Amino acid sequence: MKTSWRSASLVASAAAVLALTTACGQESGTSASVGSQNVGATAATGGYGSVGAGGSAGASPGNGYGADGQAQAPSAGKLAVTQNAKLGKVLTDGAGKTLYRFDDDTAEPPKSSCDGDCAKAWPPVPADDATAGAGIDKALLGEVTRSDGSKQLTIGGWPAYRYAKDTKAGDVTGQGVGSKWYALAPDGKKATLASLPGLSVRTDPKLGKIVVDKNGMTVYRFLKDVAWPDPISNCTGSCLEKWPAVAPVKADDTKGVEKKGLMGFTRPDGVKQMTVDCWPAYTFSGDKAPGDTNGQGVGGTWYVMSPDGKPVGAPKK
Repeated sequence: MKTSWRSASLVASAAAVLALTTACGQESGTSASVGSQNVGATAATGGYGSVGAGGSAGASPGNGYGADGQAQAPSAGKLAVTQNAKLGKVLTDGAGKTLYRFDDDTAEPPKSSCDGDCAKAWPPVPADDATAGAGIDKALLGEVTRSDGSKQLTIGGWPAYRYAKDTKAGDVTGQGVGSKWYALAPDGKKATLASLPGLSVRTDPKLGKIVVDKNGMTVYRFLKDVAWPDPISNCTGSCLEKWPAVAPVKADDTKGVEKKGLMGFTRPDGVKQMTVDCWPAYTFSGDKAPGDTNGQGVGGTWYVMSPDGKPVGAPKK
């Protein structure tokens, strides 16, 4: 039974590849080698990352907490919401450092279970001077008294921490450490991006149904490209930096997108790119968050892509 299932699966896969190959003269089913994010180092004793029992602080130079992790942690300042490609909306402090929560803590009532060496690796965020920035409900900000009497910031009841190994704004090296530490979302929950297919369809209030990638970012078409008989991208060099090529995805990792001409091809520069109806697909570096459509109409040549590969809102020829 097991052998026949595999044989049937292989036959079905081969048929699907053949069908798409004939769509516009290129290889189909080219799947990107999507590297999984390394979400945190292997946890040491205690499940909190860089410090084992009786170990050193694990604080990195330049993290602002001192070599032994005991210096007074910087105040939170004005909290902000930043967009992370892997995690969605992430809560950061006034300096752009990611804030985290610990599964061993509790939110109702708020209680911190991270002391000693744990607090050296994960410095608690002081509650004083913390204010809510755009996109953050100030009613969710609170404080909890730690075992040493200090006041720690809470978000939705969850005690907030920084990670000593995050050395610069935007770092999320603490994500997933010990399977207990996670970046904070603005509402105090764990930051996570809703699981999306490689390509799917979203209904935009102004543009209607448009294609988005696995991160929810808008997908575009370039009017100077060619689809037939073979896909040709005329966006190269600095253009490709501004309009990154959408990496190929498997046809079965799409939802709502026209299957005809849904394939990957290799550009002359070696970059592998996805197509819809054989038209090369791109995202826009000017879009900072899912739902943004800042690339619509740029230069009169860039337009949001519809589920059938057509450019939404492009002038009629």
